[in-house]
Order: sequence, then structure tokens, then C-alpha cells
Amino acid sequence: MSLATRNTELSSTVVQVLPPMTARLAAAGCENPRLDAELLLAHVLETGRSGLYADSRRVLTVDEGEALETLLARRERREPLAYILGEWGFRRLTLEVDPRVLVPRPETEVVVGRALAAIAPLTEPCVLDVGTGSGAIALAIADEHEGARVTALDSSAAALEVALANAARTGCELEFLCADLFDGLPAGPWDLIVSNPPYVLPDEIGALEPEVRDWEPRVALVGVGATEAIARAAFDVLREGGVLVLEVAYDDAARVTSFLRGLGYRDLVVTRDLAGRERVVECTRP
Repeated sequence: MSLATRNTELSSTVVQVLPPMTARLAAAGCENPRLDAELLLAHVLETGRSGLYADSRRVLTVDEGEALETLLARRERREPLAYILGEWGFRRLTLEVDPRVLVPRPETEVVVGRALAAIAPLTEPCVLDVGTGSGAIALAIADEHEGARVTALDSSAAALEVALANAARTGCELEFLCADLFDGLPAGPWDLIVSNPPYVLPDEIGALEPEVRDWEPRVALVGVGATEAIARAAFDVLREGGVLVLEVAYDDAARVTSFLRGLGYRDLVVTRDLAGRERVVECTRP
């Protein structure tokens, strides 16, 4: 039964379906219910958000209504919108995402920006992305720095399957390695090592939004000591003057900075994300 026929208060045109969809998602606690409703409807109708309003009086078919109801019910259960759509935008790329990997986030785009700034003067920098997941960081760097030679490392073979699919999808060439960061990092010398490591503490997981807590891969979220392990290993495999760029928890930049300084790194810089939180820490190997 379609969304329009299942609920008598819903009509079957685009403009009439959106308000009750939005109300349902708001009642479910979704942060951006109107936007989510628009993206779900646009996905079913194979158009963009602007296309919805350009053809706002289009009548949904029964099949479209049924498909929309299925997706809407998934979002009401707080399944991440990216998993429902099967893809998500990250900087200039559109990446495949599913429950094998984290959903790429805006704060990680800031990480990429700092990484690109670090290697901008270099023609063919050697870059290592530790914990690549969907490949978002590695692929964005390869996409935006034509000469970069990028290696993407992850301990999850399932995540690397997604990253490989995204490399094929974007046309970016990467080297992929399946290895545990706690076993050390591949020998360089690397011009840049970048990572969004698991940094949520085990006792913090319960406070996260349901989309994160209940759906995203726990191994990519929760970790103790990953940041420190990367920093220690990176010191041995970065070239002299090589840069380490790390995403950190919003309240952990000061501690991480102090730790890096203690290891001997210099030129420490902290960058805030778009919400004003100290999110990215970078440093240079002397």
C-alpha cells in the first residue's frame, strides 16, 4: 500500500506528500525532518530537491508511494539517511556508503582541507590515510591533488570493499592495505599521514545520536589508544618535515596536542570545525 493511500491525511502529489512526511520524521526525532523528507522523495522520484518543486504537482504512482513508505519507515527508525540513499556527498565526491563504513561528516572535510594545505607545495606527495573506511579522506585528497600518491589502510576487509568500489566510482587511483593500525604503519617515508581514528570512549557511546549509536560500525567509532598508536608509529615513518593530521574528539584537542608535543612533534596547529569546535590537530615531524 502506498504512502498516499495508507494515510488518509496524505494526498498523492509531491507538494501534498511532503508536509506529513516531515511531521512523521519530526515526531521520530530526526534533526532535519524537512530536508530528510525532500531527499527521500527526490531519491524515489529520481530527481533533485529542486526538481521536486519544479514539478510539485506531479502525482506519485502506487509503486512510488510504496517505495517512499518503505524508505520513510526506515528513517523513522533512525537509520542514517546516507545508508537509506546508499550514497553521500563528501567535498567534490559522491560516495557509496552502507553499514560497513561510517557516514562521511562535515568535520572530516575540514581534515581533508588541512591535509591538502600541508601537501600543496609538493608535486607528488606520498600520503597514508589510516582507517580509511569508505575511502572518503584518501579519495578526496587524490581527487583534489592530482599528483598525490595515496595509500589507504584499514583493518576491516568489509570497509575496504566499500573503499574499492568508491575508487572505481570516482576514477581515483589508490593503493589499499588491510592491516591493523596497532601493528604499526607501513614504512614510508610519508610526506603526510592523515587519520580519522576511532576516538569515542566505550562509556560515551550511549550518549550518541541513534543514527550513530545503533547503526554505524562500532569498530570504526569506539577506540582507546588509536590516536596515540598512530602518532607514535607515524613519527618513525614520516619523512623529516612530514605532517601528521588527526581528527579528534571535540573536547580532546588540548590533550592530544600535549601528547604530540611530548613525542617530539613541532609546529602544532589546532583547527576548528564549522561548528566552532577544536576538531583537527596537525603537527610536523622534525
